[in-house]
Amino acid sequence: MDLKDQLKNLFPDHVPEETPEQESNKPSYWLQDDPIICKYEKRKGKPVTILEGYNGADSDFKKLAKDLKSYLGVGGSFKKETIIIQGDYRGKIMDFLKENGFSVKRVGG
Repeated sequence: MDLKDQLKNLFPDHVPEETPEQESNKPSYWLQDDPIICKYEKRKGKPVTILEGYNGADSDFKKLAKDLKSYLGVGGSFKKETIIIQGDYRGKIMDFLKENGFSVKRVGG
């Protein structure tokens, strides 16, 4: 017996309201026409993936950086309108951005 059945037993006259279901749990970001540039560099001998070219609000860009880092399970930072992700994750990052509606351009390699 789940919670709904228990509530029906306690309150038989109550009619539950229909709750509108969300389309998806995808976060909403401000989308742009220009592609985000995804490039790979080595800094101090360690690989990093750099995302540039987002011209939306800083809060959306920081949210995107946080979601990317948690999706990949890696560290990174947000500096001077660029997202720096530790490691070479260009393929996964590009897939994540395309799923969220962004256009992405791969630079280098």
